[in-house]
Amino acid sequence: MFDPKTKLSITQDGDPLYAKARKDGIETVWERHDAQQPQCGFCEMGLSCRICVMGPCRVDPFGEGPQTGVCGADADIIVARNLCRMIAAGASAHSDHGRDLVEVLAGVADGSAIGYQIRDEAKLKRVAEEYGVTTAGKETLAIAGELADAMMEDYGMRQKSVKMVARAPKKRREIWEKVGITPRGIDRETSEMMHRTHMGVDNNWQTLLLQGLRNALSDGWGGSMIATEVSDILFGVPTPHPTTVNAGVLKADQVNIVVHGHNPVVSEMVSAACQSKDLIDLAKSKGATGINLVGVCCTGNELLMRRGIAMAGNHLMSELILSTGVVEMMIVDYQCIMPSVGKVAGSYHTRMISTSDKAQFPHMQHEEFHPHNAQKKAVDVVRAAIENFPNRKGKPFIPVEPQEAVGGFSVETIVGALGGTPDPLIEAIKAGKIRGAVGVVGCNNPKIKHDYGHVTLTRRLIENDILVVDTGCVSVANAKAGFKLPAAAEMAGPGLKEICNALGIPPVLHMGSCVDNVRILVLVSALADALGVDISDLPVAGSAPEWYSEKAVTIGTYFVASGVTTHLGPMPPITGSLNVVNLLTDGLKDVVGATFAVEPDPEKAAIFLRKTIEAKRKALGLDARSVD
Repeated sequence: MFDPKTKLSITQDGDPLYAKARKDGIETVWERHDAQQPQCGFCEMGLSCRICVMGPCRVDPFGEGPQTGVCGADADIIVARNLCRMIAAGASAHSDHGRDLVEVLAGVADGSAIGYQIRDEAKLKRVAEEYGVTTAGKETLAIAGELADAMMEDYGMRQKSVKMVARAPKKRREIWEKVGITPRGIDRETSEMMHRTHMGVDNNWQTLLLQGLRNALSDGWGGSMIATEVSDILFGVPTPHPTTVNAGVLKADQVNIVVHGHNPVVSEMVSAACQSKDLIDLAKSKGATGINLVGVCCTGNELLMRRGIAMAGNHLMSELILSTGVVEMMIVDYQCIMPSVGKVAGSYHTRMISTSDKAQFPHMQHEEFHPHNAQKKAVDVVRAAIENFPNRKGKPFIPVEPQEAVGGFSVETIVGALGGTPDPLIEAIKAGKIRGAVGVVGCNNPKIKHDYGHVTLTRRLIENDILVVDTGCVSVANAKAGFKLPAAAEMAGPGLKEICNALGIPPVLHMGSCVDNVRILVLVSALADALGVDISDLPVAGSAPEWYSEKAVTIGTYFVASGVTTHLGPMPPITGSLNVVNLLTDGLKDVVGATFAVEPDPEKAAIFLRKTIEAKRKALGLDARSVD
């Protein structure tokens, strides 16, 4: 059973804040996880089925009970259907995020999105040209409107492929065409995936999984890529910003506002409101010295990489930071927001505000933000947070000092630092100073000691001259560990250290929020094109050491389908079918040139990833090290 004396986090702020929450009588994600034990074994193996009301059904993995559901579906079919529905849900989440941003872009074009603007006209024109929109002689807003319309077509079914598939190397696109998984439309692939997994439709586990690959690609090279590109157009291409991380970024003498979720449409307006002189003066009149805006999860990452806004924590910190007693307001939009946070806030003075028409939560005040009213709504909620400052209860508890970090490495920034071409990076890889690169991404999971998987894996990789790029919750963990400063080059191997010192960069590069994993796809595509090879030939890999969400399943799947071998910490719910396990961990190599690997121990995972990279180097004719 749960032992409150056990350390739950490797971070300096995690355990003290957890102890404070327990002292205050707060039930956290760890207690709720413990209360669920033992968790359902059928569900863990993917052998339970609830897609029709002839069930729910389950298949006995030991062969002693039922071997099919009521409809006759066996273990292979049930496991494949469940996994594919996870992919569809994850793809719909990130792709719908992209659609929200396209709607804002359209609103900027027609004047209805008050307060929003085009921050990067050059990128607007570059992306518009990719979509076949003529830019010469046109006003900026006209281009924005045409681009928004063209992007909306990617969500439909009238095209042979989503437009930004063209960014993938030619060899990769040929693989997709041969296998039949080129994504045709964002909503189309998700809709077809849900159709195929309906009872009585696709009962071939192999074709189900191939559609799962295509569905994931429709997000990675479609919805998520649109989300990232439109965010850059509207809010600016990220550049490196000095910042700070951990619960120490909260300030006892200021009005603290936390933004949580994933959608920069809300957080950008809140950020602007927090800089209002009138509101800062109001805060001072209430006894505060100013307004302090900080982030949690990916909407915080969006602000960090463009504005240098500090990060208070990642997914598993979202409840704990409330126990500081200094958070006047938490403003949420959607994704990765535990329904519990509203109840936790009720034990303190914190006001909770939900803002999305598609995401409401218990114990929260709902104030819908839309493009036409977001500017005014942001001012209103920031004012309400300021009015709440005098209502604090008890003594503030901020147990740590903030950790310095640097974040915001877009593809444009990285290539710019290399002189406008990826050639210096390629030369460093060829010379063996950088052995390769790993994208370490994903969430937190209460099944794993908080941030242990992220930090341990990253440390072992950079020690062995492997460059790490990260996004989302991992980026906060690695920043807390001190990996996000140029001085962290001292923790790297000699080759990586030399390159980092020469460029003045950290050995771990923050590339944004979880939707920004697509930046990694763009970067590896540029490297593959420069070398004249496929992505699957590159000495690169992916890893999600602490993943938990359906979005993570989709991200991992579009990375593998793009040719990047990807490690997972927690086992997906697939062990009920050896056929599905074997395909994902071995058979896909013959289909798309990459596979999944599962290893919960980050020390062993680091060895696997190093072996993967060294094998790729050898195949390219580069020097290869033995890995013990």
